[in-house]
Amino acid sequence: MADRTVETTAEEVPEIPEILEKVLLFALDEAKEKMEQGSDVVPFTALVVKENLFIESHPGDSAEECFGYARHTVEGARGAEAYALCYDGYVEIDDGTKDALIAEGGVPGEDEGYAVGYLYSVNDEGEATFEEEPAYIGEAPNYMADLKDASEYDEEDIDGKYLDEDEFEEEPAEDEAE
Repeated sequence: MADRTVETTAEEVPEIPEILEKVLLFALDEAKEKMEQGSDVVPFTALVVKENLFIESHPGDSAEECFGYARHTVEGARGAEAYALCYDGYVEIDDGTKDALIAEGGVPGEDEGYAVGYLYSVNDEGEATFEEEPAYIGEAPNYMADLKDASEYDEEDIDGKYLDEDEFEEEPAEDEAE
């Protein structure tokens, strides 16, 4: 998943809304755990609706297709408070290119989102070693830019799949649900 550019525009880490920071870090930790267990990280979204967190995978044949599936899921999530899109990618740093688990996300109505990530390296046996702390990467697209604040939606405006599920339940991808 390397076909995406997130611009680093600030020397300092900006103030990220608390709910967004939590979902970004949750997504990174989920992806890190998958990698440590030897699994591939399929791009996924984590979406906060009321007291629930919904996770949906977005497999695709290309980076554009994965991001398109994620955008489709998130931009129609009326009543959601925040989201994270997490994937395995890389960042360019002064020393060259470095592998990274990246989580980018946003909150309703904001023009830009944020991207954070765990930088890592892989040894000859294929084991990943992660940096201790996640790093702020930069501004990212916000798929929720055209949504209103979550509190402005009535329950009948919110997709039923986000109202009847248990907290932190993983949702199958659309193509896996059938």
